[in-house]
Amino acid sequence: MATPELRSDCARCFGLCCVLLPFSASAGFGVDKPGGRPCHNLLDDDGCRIHATLREDGWPGCTVFECFGAGQQVSQVTYGGTSWREQDNLAEMAAVLSVMRQLHEMLAHLVEVARRSPDPDADVVRSEIEQLTTADPETLLRADVDDLHERVGRLLAEASARVRRPWPAAHDHTRADLAGRRVAGDHRGSAFRGALLIAADLRGADLRDADLLGADLRDTDVRGCDLSTTLFLTQPQVNAAIGDEATTLPEGLSRPARWRS
Repeated sequence: MATPELRSDCARCFGLCCVLLPFSASAGFGVDKPGGRPCHNLLDDDGCRIHATLREDGWPGCTVFECFGAGQQVSQVTYGGTSWREQDNLAEMAAVLSVMRQLHEMLAHLVEVARRSPDPDADVVRSEIEQLTTADPETLLRADVDDLHERVGRLLAEASARVRRPWPAAHDHTRADLAGRRVAGDHRGSAFRGALLIAADLRGADLRDADLLGADLRDTDVRGCDLSTTLFLTQPQVNAAIGDEATTLPEGLSRPARWRS
């Protein structure tokens, strides 16, 4: 079983996030919209009317969101290329998209485990999830996603401990509230799992082999940071942070265009 694409490809999706998901102006989406109603910026070809100027037009939430490839998987595999426009099951599609996004995010982390600290047990769970991503809607909605989260969470914690072990002096900031604080210096091998880093100042920090699983990086200043070997950093976290050309990112993650300005 091949691993599905784990990065969004909007050209192969039917604008599912713009239709199925609810969002609010307070969260950076311009307006309040319930789930199941197409965004007024969605074009007939499923493109976005303001894609090139989302931040300028007051839609920064869209620039942060990432489905990990779930959108095209649901569009092209789960529903076989049949658009939401041709169906009357938006509630089901929304639930399926939510499940698929969680599966793809777990797969992204398990792929990193295979690359950084291979584990046969992780490979077994990864294969199980890969098979589930090709299932029909009913099977996906019956899946025990909570159980998968628990199992994957243990595997990620074990992999993190193995990778970070060479740094015995590393700090443990798990679930710490560091919002708005200056967090500079050497943080190699440190744990920031679930940490609140909103608007924190990490400029120039060395975060190699640090675990950033679930850390809230909204408006976190990572200019000049070495994030080259951080663990479990995702594209949405990167998109939410403030970086520059001197910020070093892990392999596979893209530098947001706004970091160049």
